[in-house]
Formats: sequence, structure tokens, C-alpha cells
Amino acid sequence: MLNRDVVKAVIFDTFGTVVDWRSSVAAEGKSAAHSNGLTEFDGDAFADAWRAGYAPKMKEVRDGKRPWTTNDVLHRERLDDIVADFNLEELDEIARSELNRAWHRLTPWPDSVPGLHRLKKRYIISTFSNGSFGLLVNMAKYSGLPWDGILNSDMFRAFKPAKECYLGAIELLGGDPTSVMLCAAHNDDLSHARKHGMQTAFVNRPLEHGPQQTTDLKAEQDWEIIASSIEEIADRMGC
Repeated sequence: MLNRDVVKAVIFDTFGTVVDWRSSVAAEGKSAAHSNGLTEFDGDAFADAWRAGYAPKMKEVRDGKRPWTTNDVLHRERLDDIVADFNLEELDEIARSELNRAWHRLTPWPDSVPGLHRLKKRYIISTFSNGSFGLLVNMAKYSGLPWDGILNSDMFRAFKPAKECYLGAIELLGGDPTSVMLCAAHNDDLSHARKHGMQTAFVNRPLEHGPQQTTDLKAEQDWEIIASSIEEIADRMGC
């Protein structure tokens, strides 16, 4: 049951919840392809293929198969894995590094910035992301995301859903889990937040993975808030 009177901070999963990574990366992929003479290029397929390698690479770190590595490095490794599949193997080091920074330039969903500004008037608002600190700061500057703080994997040297991330965020925000609300478009993320005592808000993003999305199309538990936008969350939180 929602208890908004005790909430002090609303923290946000970022990729997919706040920003539309798929459309943003697809557009940057197309731009890079066209700059290299490719007139036919499936930007959506490129974005999907790039993102598909993200979770397995994070799992290698979580499982101790490789030392701590930021997601900037993981994104770049995956880019190198797939360039040949999309006829981009001729991209040089400078071009690949610039394309890798597409993840620093993701566009918010239309409701994100106005909703965050409303919530910020009453609550601390922060990222809670597997993104690197630099990536999230650059994204905020690029997209006008008005964060009060940047909670991220670099701080905890761990990737969600490792418990260190949730417990670390709670500690940094005062130690009372019920005073922290996680907003996410992903049921699994929210289930871990609830496990550690946080309040939860589900925002439905049925097009995060495009029109063929099959996961996270609805709330799978009785989250404290279930909404279709961050502005609706602001409504429920009295902002």
C-alpha cells in the first residue's frame, strides 16, 4: 500500500524507463551507416542486436568471470561483436568510439522531463542505473534530465540486480528503505527493490523493445503505483 508521506527519494531505472534507448540508438546507427555510404540499413535491428549483448556481458561480471568493468566498455565490446553483421566493419576507431557514445545521448520519453520536474519539487530524484557515472551525467546534460543525484553501478561496483546496488542506494539515501521509491518499467527490478523494503512504482513502456515486445507489458505484482507515465506517477505522489 502506498505511503507517500514517508517517501523522501524517488529513484529511477533509466534505460527504457526514462529514456527511449531503442529509437535513439537506431537513429545514431543509421547516421553512422549513411556516413559510410550504406543507403540500406535497419537501425531498429541494429539497436536490438547491440542491446541483446548487454545482459550476458553484465552477467559475466556479476558471476565473477571477469573483473569490474563499466558498461561503456561492455557496450563497446558488443559493438565490435556486431559491426560485421551490419556491414559496418570499416568504421575506424574514432567512428566506433563516437558511435559507442550514442548511449550517452538517449532521448527521453515525452512524459519523462515534465514528470521529473514535478517530482523534484517535493522529492529527491536520482538515477538508479547500471549505466556508468559519466554516461548518466552526459545523458542528463544532453536530454535535460533534472536529477538531484546519480546513483549508478560505478558507485557499487556491481550491476543490478546485485543486492549491493539496492542496499547501497538505501544507505546513501538515509538508511530507511520505505523512504525510497524505485520507479521502473521492469518488473524484475521492482521485485528486487520490494525484497529490500523499498516502495515501488511501475511505469508501463510497452514499446521499449519495439512493437514486438513480449515482456513487461503489464504490472506483474501489486506495486504501490502502477502508471502509464512519469507524469501519472507525479499525480499519485501529490506533485
